[in-house]
Amino acid sequence: MSLHMVSVIGSSPGVGKSTLCRAVAEWLAETGASVDHFEEADTLTRAAFRPVAEEFAGGEAAVRPETLIECTRAYVAEMDARGMDYAVTDALVPFIPSLVAWGHEERTLSRVTSELVRVLEPAVQVTVVYVHDDPTRALRRAVQREGEPWADWYVRKLAGSPGTRTVHDLPSAAAHLRFEADLTRRLLAQTPWQVLTVDAGTRDAREAFAYVRDHLTK
Repeated sequence: MSLHMVSVIGSSPGVGKSTLCRAVAEWLAETGASVDHFEEADTLTRAAFRPVAEEFAGGEAAVRPETLIECTRAYVAEMDARGMDYAVTDALVPFIPSLVAWGHEERTLSRVTSELVRVLEPAVQVTVVYVHDDPTRALRRAVQREGEPWADWYVRKLAGSPGTRTVHDLPSAAAHLRFEADLTRRLLAQTPWQVLTVDAGTRDAREAFAYVRDHLTK
């Protein structure tokens, strides 16, 4: 298999993760490569991730880590069967925000990450593009983009999840996201994956894309 997975993840809403993911997928397709652009909402619609949708539909407030691992395995197998060159994914591997929100401790996240490494390596080349910015600044941008109702929704979403119940306003959300960023760095450091950190605080969308493009063409 010659699949290259480019997993674009972000430290916070408002960092431009989805915009960057879309730009990378479009650019790779323009080079003539076969590209599967896996958008964030696709976890509930893709055939390979049907067990995820079924667990949610069954009234569960969380998805079992084993389900995420097996769905990733199925997705990679599907990409192999289709002969795809690239899978450019938005907020997929390694699922850290979801697992944290569902109340899993670092030990479990470390195990899941190790299992994902086993599922993906050595047959799949993995590049994790980690888009990072100060959470307070990033959340401010998200509110400016989405409006004040979004801020209320986001806080309620975190407050209603087992692992993020300490969140009760945007400052406490920012504090949680700082913790999560540190956790993400620790977990990614345990993998053999290429990790490209994009500082969204010093690069606009065009500069962030150029930075990633240049890295992927080396």
